[in-house]
Amino acid sequence: MSETSSNKTTLLTLPLPEKEGDKKHIGQLMGGALALTIAELSQKHAGVTLLAVPDHQMAIKLHHEVSQFTTHSVSLFPDWETLPYDNFSPHQDIISDRIAQLYQLPTQQSGLIIIPISTLLQRQSPKEYLLKTTLMVKNGDLYSLDKLRMQLEKSGYRHADQVFGPGEYASRGSIIDLFPMGCDNPYRIDFFDDEIDSIRTFDAETQRTIEDINEIRLLPAHEFPTTESAIEDFRIRWRQRFEARREPESVYMQVSKGIWPAGIEYWQPLFFEHTDTLFDYLPDNTLLLTLGDLEATIDHFLTDVDYRYDQRRVDPLRPLLEPNELWLKKDELFGYFKSMPQGLLSIDPIQEKAGRVNAPFSPLPNLHAQHQLKEPLSELRQYLEQYAVENPIGKIVFSVESEGRREALNELLSHIKIRPKEFDSLGQALQSKDKYTLVLGSTEHGFIHHGPDFVFICESDVLGDRVIQRRRKDKKAVNSDTIIRHLAELKPGQPVVHLDHGIGRYIGLQTLEAGGLTTEYVTLEYLNNAKLYVPVSSLNLISRYSGGAEDTAPLHKLGSDAWNRARQKAAEKVRDVAAELLDVYAKREVKKGFKFIHDREQYVNFKSTFPFEETDDQSTAINAVLSDMCQAKAMDRLVCGDVGFGKTEVAMRATFLAVDNSKQVAVLVPTTLLAQQHFENFRDRFANLPIRVEVLSRFKSAKEQKQILIDLAEGKVDIIIGTHKLLQDDIKFRDLGLLVVDEEHRFGVRQKEKMKAMRADVDILTLTATPIPRTLNMAMSGMRDLSIIATPPARRLAIKTFVRQSEDSVIREAVLREVMRGGQVYFLHNQVETIDKVADDLAKLIPEARVTTAHGQMRERELESIMNDFYHQRFNLLVCTTIIETGIDVPTANTIIMDRADKLGLAQLHQLRGRVGRSHHQAYAYLLTPHPKALSKDAVKRLDAIASLEDLGAGFTLATHDLEIRGAGELLGDEQSGQIQSVGFSLYMEMLEQAVNALKEGKELSLDELLREQTEVELRLPALLPDDYIPDINTRLSMYKRIASVSNEDELTEMKVELIDRFGTLPDAAKNLLVISQMKLQAARIKAKKIEAHDKGGYIEFLPTADINPAFLVKLLQSAPKKFAMEGPTKFKFIVPLADRRERVSFINDLLTQFQQNRLPKAG
Repeated sequence: MSETSSNKTTLLTLPLPEKEGDKKHIGQLMGGALALTIAELSQKHAGVTLLAVPDHQMAIKLHHEVSQFTTHSVSLFPDWETLPYDNFSPHQDIISDRIAQLYQLPTQQSGLIIIPISTLLQRQSPKEYLLKTTLMVKNGDLYSLDKLRMQLEKSGYRHADQVFGPGEYASRGSIIDLFPMGCDNPYRIDFFDDEIDSIRTFDAETQRTIEDINEIRLLPAHEFPTTESAIEDFRIRWRQRFEARREPESVYMQVSKGIWPAGIEYWQPLFFEHTDTLFDYLPDNTLLLTLGDLEATIDHFLTDVDYRYDQRRVDPLRPLLEPNELWLKKDELFGYFKSMPQGLLSIDPIQEKAGRVNAPFSPLPNLHAQHQLKEPLSELRQYLEQYAVENPIGKIVFSVESEGRREALNELLSHIKIRPKEFDSLGQALQSKDKYTLVLGSTEHGFIHHGPDFVFICESDVLGDRVIQRRRKDKKAVNSDTIIRHLAELKPGQPVVHLDHGIGRYIGLQTLEAGGLTTEYVTLEYLNNAKLYVPVSSLNLISRYSGGAEDTAPLHKLGSDAWNRARQKAAEKVRDVAAELLDVYAKREVKKGFKFIHDREQYVNFKSTFPFEETDDQSTAINAVLSDMCQAKAMDRLVCGDVGFGKTEVAMRATFLAVDNSKQVAVLVPTTLLAQQHFENFRDRFANLPIRVEVLSRFKSAKEQKQILIDLAEGKVDIIIGTHKLLQDDIKFRDLGLLVVDEEHRFGVRQKEKMKAMRADVDILTLTATPIPRTLNMAMSGMRDLSIIATPPARRLAIKTFVRQSEDSVIREAVLREVMRGGQVYFLHNQVETIDKVADDLAKLIPEARVTTAHGQMRERELESIMNDFYHQRFNLLVCTTIIETGIDVPTANTIIMDRADKLGLAQLHQLRGRVGRSHHQAYAYLLTPHPKALSKDAVKRLDAIASLEDLGAGFTLATHDLEIRGAGELLGDEQSGQIQSVGFSLYMEMLEQAVNALKEGKELSLDELLREQTEVELRLPALLPDDYIPDINTRLSMYKRIASVSNEDELTEMKVELIDRFGTLPDAAKNLLVISQMKLQAARIKAKKIEAHDKGGYIEFLPTADINPAFLVKLLQSAPKKFAMEGPTKFKFIVPLADRRERVSFINDLLTQFQQNRLPKAG
């Protein structure tokens, strides 16, 4: 929602400080009135407005809220989000945003800049540095590729194989991809000789073009220069202040080698003769607005800086610059303030006198909807009726954060006969003749404005909790198959499976010449060092081996029948498993489940109490679940979403539908603590409805539990939440309609069997954060419906993950970083015997922290009390066991330290790490280990996997990593793990999928069909992706695999478009590769096993099951007996001069088309 048009029309009549040193104080700015006032003052002022606020949280809040009320630009100048003198550098996205804003500031004409006061105190790089080092690159410029590459290196850009984030570039042939600082998307620059031929933006995820553009601005990649002369200046200034230590890990030596150590920003002044402040960047006539008492905040921050300086200055390898070289002193800052017109803003009312005025606002009364009442909006209706009498011309403006919430509010308002008209902005709403209006915006609380009279009511004023709109980049849906089956990141020495030859080791890509043709091959090594060269056009025959540990992969002997026996055995097993799976599936299809009825009005009321805007993925998952429940068959759906991505809300909506249809719901969870949290969440959510929620856990006495069970059997309990106790035989339901299972993989075999028995009878909804392989494969083989929630909620940053050797200094620093920003820390120590000693040691190491312990052997009441105290921030360091793995949400806990992380499984590591990062703060996970030499190979792989997957939504990818590290023992039970070990997971799953799909269609695949051979095409043409076309070997390998694995012509066309888009015009060898792939698709349709063509002719060999019309074949043979002949029952030969390669391709294509057109019609 935007505000009044870009002229200076404003809604409020407030004093505006105009001259240097002029001060005006405005009070009584409660709720959204503060944001509206800031927007109005900024809009009235003929120039830039700078708003200084006490902290980062307030800056973020006002950035969202003020944007709603103005068409002027509103930007948030970001803080580094590191501690003073930190050993961490800011995230690259933060640096990118800062550099872009600093560059634009001096020439900015208008708009608002919001900044936390601690950031305003920072000294900045000099203004001339950014102006001198920024480069404009235009279409048609005479500029060589090498010159641009050198310029990027000088500007500090990092070379990468593929660009994903700001400050990176990649070069391939005549193309440079780069992600300039301050840009939302990367750019692809195509050169023609020494001229820039085209510039276009592309998507970093898909690597595909978005649009053509004419020019780009290249800002430097750091807030300091990275050239050789700048490094020399740094060295000289360092030696003037400190001793030049020669240890390789010293800051001095690292910078000397062009390595930027973590936290280098705290030595930034050494790169320059002088530093500037933000005030030096601000244009003349900038209006300064300040919020609240900033002096106390400044004192607190500078005291903290001094304390950290004293604590950390002793390290000889990292000597520190004095605070006044990095931050302004308080009197310096106030000196700048005095030279500007200044508006002081207060939320509370102030005493009025000259230059001091209270704004014409007052707070709203309580208007919350009371959902348990017959008329939920009675408070609102009465208030509006009274307001209309007292202010006949006053207007009512409702504000909602999103389209979805607008629907919910409109539905509620319709019950009190109010249908507000929708407008784009508050200004338009107030100028209209309508009494009731509605606008989109993100204000937390409303207000009453006097003269002109209007009431501004936010959805949170009516619906209770404020909605947090989830802002995110749209991401393509994750394809679960491709994650598992692709060959990207394959490293030499890793085992792979070749469909015809079995398990070998990948050695690398090799270019070989044979018969005058150059072709690229994948080299595989088998038992006794035997080599197999696989042409890249047949890469669809190769998949990663992930049936167990890499070291113990059973390599096959080339030429022996061991592989065929293993495949045959696996195929037999697959048929049995498919039949068993289908039996469960058939029972589910045939067994009539309860067909729930969806009461839209009741549902909208319930939905409106959800305090967040749904993400697209979440919305899709909810709709899928509700749709399943309204079908006549029983639901069995798996919802996979990373920790904290909103799976519980999906369960809440399903539960509502069940209880609304008078059915009971059982929620099954793995731990008592999680049962307790779910109980509280469900109880709160259903508080306004006549629904009884109970929990069965050790927090209840035996007597209480007994009564709950009696009430459950009599139907007096609607929702029951509990651990595996819910599966005991003595638990009786009156009418169970839905079973919700949270983290199914944490239950034992017997409990899973119990759940399996229930599957055909009731609707089942399974929630999981890490879809461990067993669960994943049930979903993948079509037995359960799968929904993936891969979009993180709003303002959630990826969790920074570090693997560190356990040291006191690492632990102290990690805890302090969190505690000093007002947060809390989990310290995971998984041994109950020594946990109290560890807690004592930590209390001595970090006296600033308030330490307590929690573990599973405590008495229930004690444990509950401790977790409750931690939740309410009475302690800020919790030393605990893995009991917290599925524990309660603590939004202020944003650091987790895991002691002996090498002993934890991958799913566990991921789940534990998900305990933090539940808010928009940067969260940290430290995985502490003994000396690296003491770690097992598998532990190193697990830790590498978790550290590399910082991305939110990584649970799905982790499951496949886990499978490769741990093997497939628990995939679908021990019986099958032997077969998977012998043929590999990907091939096993492929066979299983074929068998299941065939059975679903009412066919049973023969063993021959399950072991079907792949089509081979040999045209004696150079068919490869040249290494000067795609230099990076992993990218090339991945592309080969994708081309070889296409399943139809549309996919092949997409591949061709992508290759041209990413790497430039196709060389002939690459065109040939695509031609061969296209022929394979045609050949597969006519059941041709092999096609070979050369200078003098060739042959097509068919499978015995081929369905070519014999009459057509006879006619073709008779039409040219010297040209065509049959050799045996399945080999069609042609003797034709085909020396010209184009003619060869054209001839084969014509022949295949004729065969395709003359197949026997399908029976029936």
